[in-house]
Amino acid sequence: MDEPTLTERGSCLHPLLGQFAGQLKKQNVDDGIPHVRKIVVGSDLLASYRVEPMSFEPSINSGQTTGSARPPVPPFTPDSAARKVRLAEDAWNTRNPERVSLAYTVDSRWRNRHEFIHGRAEIVEFLTRKWQRESDYRLIKELWAFTGDRIAVRFAYEWHDAEGNWFRSYGNENWKFDEAGLMLARHASINDLAIRENERLFHWDISNRRPDGHASLSELGL
Repeated sequence: MDEPTLTERGSCLHPLLGQFAGQLKKQNVDDGIPHVRKIVVGSDLLASYRVEPMSFEPSINSGQTTGSARPPVPPFTPDSAARKVRLAEDAWNTRNPERVSLAYTVDSRWRNRHEFIHGRAEIVEFLTRKWQRESDYRLIKELWAFTGDRIAVRFAYEWHDAEGNWFRSYGNENWKFDEAGLMLARHASINDLAIRENERLFHWDISNRRPDGHASLSELGL
């Protein structure tokens, strides 16, 4: 029997995702079509899935080096991948470095822009610096693609500096998870666009998660 082909669902893969897709392990997706391995593309697919709010409060067992499980866990499905992205968005919008760090393995490796970060202590230090500089931070993430233990995400966040200058930062992330759903690796490329305050698009109450009815990045044309 010939090797099953890599197929797509939703819109076509963006050309820039080709290199990423080529590196991903092919993963069976149980959707009633036997012997098909695929990458599932996010922007069109998300319209069919409602992401339910889910607690991201930490649960840590003292003395363990790997930390607690963080569901959803791989292998991901369309629903669980979308939920994983929304949970990450909700956690980052708390702007709480310690809480955010618990979603990553103790030895997680990041590249964030030009910085290379290793382990939870460095993650906390990095995020502390980040949110000291980026005030009134509001973030929206959107699933781009997934397979097996990996997820690709695009995102945008708005913030201002100490002088009151506003920015919208656009980025793409590649995530890899362990079997417990903790993130082993995060690669993020980000660009900052200066905007006027009246050009802001993210206005929800910063003390809460983004409302479920709030427009997505695709719906905002971002």
